[in-house]
Amino acid sequence: MSRAPDGQVRLVILGRQGSGKGTQCALLVDHYAIPHISTGDMLREAGAAGTEFGQAAKAIMDRGDLLSDEVIVGAVQERLAHDDAAAGFLLDGFPRTVGQAEALAAIAGPNVVVNLDVPTDLVLERMLARGRADDTEDAIKRRLELYEEQTAPLVSYYDDRGVLATVDGVGEVDEVFARVVKAIDANVGS
Repeated sequence: MSRAPDGQVRLVILGRQGSGKGTQCALLVDHYAIPHISTGDMLREAGAAGTEFGQAAKAIMDRGDLLSDEVIVGAVQERLAHDDAAAGFLLDGFPRTVGQAEALAAIAGPNVVVNLDVPTDLVLERMLARGRADDTEDAIKRRLELYEEQTAPLVSYYDDRGVLATVDGVGEVDEVFARVVKAIDANVGS
């Protein structure tokens, strides 16, 4: 297992919805012994709990829209303050915009960002097949449009900072995982 010089593995995983991020994250958190912090899961849990914030977040997500940077950054900052994130973390679904990336850099910037590269037609097919309540075709198309508009610029942002590793996300789970680990280890260092 590779570690950053400060002992932390601070990972961000990017990729279109349906690119296999969740599957890879489950494997990565075991491999690197760090918590998986998924903003989508955090928001769905808040919605299921029926809190005012959770209901508002659920309504926004059901439309396929994204929450404001202020709300998401606050939730992530609170989560990163938990003891289990002291040795590192894997963020999934955050940041989604350059503004969020800049806010994250002020909190605890990543030392490697994995971009899972999967073609749009394949992610659309995968998302329709998984059958989640918020995965209507219109909502999926809206999220993919928002990804291209808002999240795709993160690839350039992190590439400019020398922490981006783009990985082919097409293939068997184990094949993709091996490529992801190789990219992380090459970028984080021993």
